Amino acid sequence: METALFSPYTIKNVTLKNRIVMSPMCMYSSHNEDGKVENWHLTHYVSRAVGQVGLIMVEATAVTPQGRISPQDLGIWSDDHVSGLKKLVDMIKENGSKTSIQIAHAGRKATVDGEIVAPSAIAFNERMKTPKEMTTEEVKETVVAFREGARRAKEAGFDIIELHGAHGYLINEFLSPLTNKREDEYGGSFDNRYRFLSEVIEAVKEVWDGPLFVRVSANDYDPNGLTPEDYVEYSKRMKAQGVDLIDVSSGAVVPAAIPVFPGYQVGFAETIKHGADIPTGAVGLITTGNQAEEILRNNRADLIFVARELLRDPYWPRTAAKQLGVEIESPKQYDRGW
Repeated sequence: METALFSPYTIKNVTLKNRIVMSPMCMYSSHNEDGKVENWHLTHYVSRAVGQVGLIMVEATAVTPQGRISPQDLGIWSDDHVSGLKKLVDMIKENGSKTSIQIAHAGRKATVDGEIVAPSAIAFNERMKTPKEMTTEEVKETVVAFREGARRAKEAGFDIIELHGAHGYLINEFLSPLTNKREDEYGGSFDNRYRFLSEVIEAVKEVWDGPLFVRVSANDYDPNGLTPEDYVEYSKRMKAQGVDLIDVSSGAVVPAAIPVFPGYQVGFAETIKHGADIPTGAVGLITTGNQAEEILRNNRADLIFVARELLRDPYWPRTAAKQLGVEIESPKQYDRGW
């Protein structure tokens, strides 16, 4: 039987062997606080490549030291990071998966020492630091930091780059009216709030011509915040700028009650896919092969991003194939066990 989940998918010059993506998940495992790849990262990511995941996406990797979610985050702010990332890329590819990296800046949700920055000087909650409002010059410098991160990702050999525009981090903070109260060219209107992301995309394209994804939080879960329909408009703009796929998550820009259930974000991916006529990735409590197959067969998304289920089961593609009644090729070394 042919399945959608185990059919190949081509984006630009990159063909994934199946539609399963390892969603980026912070490991907080750069113990020297230098942002460098450690043995843990090699074990963690490469084992999912052995498990036959089509695309392995490396966790949120900071484009500046102050843009780390935690001091233990991976970094891509220095050329010193390239060799470790290249080793990781080479090992993943050796085991048959394509590679991606999510480049990021945490904005007001950074928990590093010293000053943190954001579009506006508003803390996430009463327990977190109040950020400094970025000057126009700092905004421009951060755009350059994203470009330089993309250049290093290319040097490391990644197949795909994703910009982290979700979960209340810096790009998301510029997009949402809840977090962006600026009165200059980067705030106020819908167009102005999009300007930072627009400039980041253009800067990245100066050094990168491979597939480009953007992760978004398609719903702020706040009556004054952004909705999936707003993200249809943003996604049309991203498509016009050459973005290839929108990775559709939600929430975390402000504290909010989020109704969570299996596939709770899939409808947002579907809305954006059809509303903006752009490929999307679905993510969020997708745990079975049948569930993934339904999403793809009903044309609700194009790729399936799997997060926690891959933490529980590094060989989830095999599990999903068994649920769908199909056989997938095992790593040669595992023939007798699979």
